[in-house]
Amino acid sequence: MIIYAVTIPVFGELQGRMLGSVAFLVALWTNEALPLGVVSLLPVALFPALGILSTNSTSLNYSKSIIFLFLGGFLLALAVEKTELHKVIARKLIRFFPATPRGVIFALGITSAFLSAVLSNTTTALLLLPLAHYLGRDTGLKMRLVLAISFVSSIGGVMTPIGTPPNLILLGFLEQQGMAPISFIRWMMMTVPVVLPLLGVMAYLLGIGTRGQELGYELSAMQPMTVDQKRLFSLLGMLALLLLLNSPIQPWYGGLGINEKGLILFFGLLMFSPKGGFLQWEDTRRIPYEIIFLFGAGFSIAAAFTETGFDQKLAATLLQLSIDSLPVLVGLIALFVSFATGLISNTALTAIMLPVVMALATQSGVDGRLLLMVATICASYAFMLPISTPPNAIAMSSGVVTVRQMAAYGLVMNLAGVVLVLISALFYWPLFH
Repeated sequence: MIIYAVTIPVFGELQGRMLGSVAFLVALWTNEALPLGVVSLLPVALFPALGILSTNSTSLNYSKSIIFLFLGGFLLALAVEKTELHKVIARKLIRFFPATPRGVIFALGITSAFLSAVLSNTTTALLLLPLAHYLGRDTGLKMRLVLAISFVSSIGGVMTPIGTPPNLILLGFLEQQGMAPISFIRWMMMTVPVVLPLLGVMAYLLGIGTRGQELGYELSAMQPMTVDQKRLFSLLGMLALLLLLNSPIQPWYGGLGINEKGLILFFGLLMFSPKGGFLQWEDTRRIPYEIIFLFGAGFSIAAAFTETGFDQKLAATLLQLSIDSLPVLVGLIALFVSFATGLISNTALTAIMLPVVMALATQSGVDGRLLLMVATICASYAFMLPISTPPNAIAMSSGVVTVRQMAAYGLVMNLAGVVLVLISALFYWPLFH
């Protein structure tokens, strides 16, 4: 009611109703007054009742194509757990890092970062999640390991132009505006100071309080891979190869053109193939359907922003800003995008914000490419809520992370990301223009 009353003078009555509803949902997610899945289904009843979206328009958001990517990924993760392949991978991985909780956190972080630089961050989080369950003995350590995978899957996606959809949207926008593209190597050089230090912040932050905690594995218990494990490992290797070949590296290579969501769902369904599969239909009872509902709620909120005209009104309000100080302008864009993407899909937010940011740059006489890079990077640095990014939602599916814990650690990560982007934008990125 407070948000409703405060926002009416600025955005109007309909947008006030919508923002009040979103604030209500966020409050229920964070204080865990109702189960996650129940809160995630509330928009189907709430938005039509308040005249924000019709029932059909709202419910359509619960069957978006990315949900089937989740479904395929969850099936692959179930097969990995059932065959205990994750234990084999974990033991081989940990041999290269210190056998301490912070060492394991860092190991998972490095692995997540490099995988998500070339694969979808959603796919990376889904495939690595079983490792966190195996490597952590108690719930506290498992929670930290799950958050490490979640956070770094988003961070790693920033490292390359193909790592996450907002990066590709920026490259397309630059081409549309007739601006020089950013090459693959130059992009990686530019993102070093916003990726590597944040990995260190993550390892330090999640390592606090782990002294004396025990890991849930024994390095000496190395057994040869079973036939099922070898078959599943081969299938996952084939999937990884197809995903790599499917990733475009413009302007040199356009990819295979296969829909990634359909590809991962297909491999997930292969887990049920007769004689060669690993799963029975009964195994699907372990799929965390509340996460599917959670993403439906996130898509519904994004649709409500568009349907009520809030996105255009917000853009018009931001364009009225007249800021001459570059540090202030960069800081405001970084903070706004980083926290706004907690409620809106980072892909949708990037598409909305890039034209606004370009207009702000023109008004202020600032290098547009610099501000566009700030908005794009910060769109991926959203760590506070389950609906912020797919890896965050996957972390919630583990059952060992609460929304309150994610918000507490995520707030620190959000602020650290904003500071690193601000420093890079002011002192490092200008060297590349």
